[in-house]
Amino acid sequence: MANHKSALKRIRQNEKLRLANRSMRNRVRTYVKKARTTLVKSTVEEARENVKQAVKELDHMASKGIIHARNAARRKSRLMKQLHALETSGK
Repeated sequence: MANHKSALKRIRQNEKLRLANRSMRNRVRTYVKKARTTLVKSTVEEARENVKQAVKELDHMASKGIIHARNAARRKSRLMKQLHALETSGK
């Protein structure tokens, strides 16, 4: 355990940030999952809207440093690839 006041404060801050980041990561996962589900089960318009929202959230979390920029890019790329396949299939 830390002995200095500044170290104790840093421990408190780290825990607070960890919990905040965890909830934001879960939020992103929810948007991505919703987008993937609509890509399989819904219309092209609805899927496009959900993918757009998921991409927006991924960009936001990457800009905040909560997830790595390349992680966000990889996830966006996969979503867009699935969306493109759905649009070209003519559903």
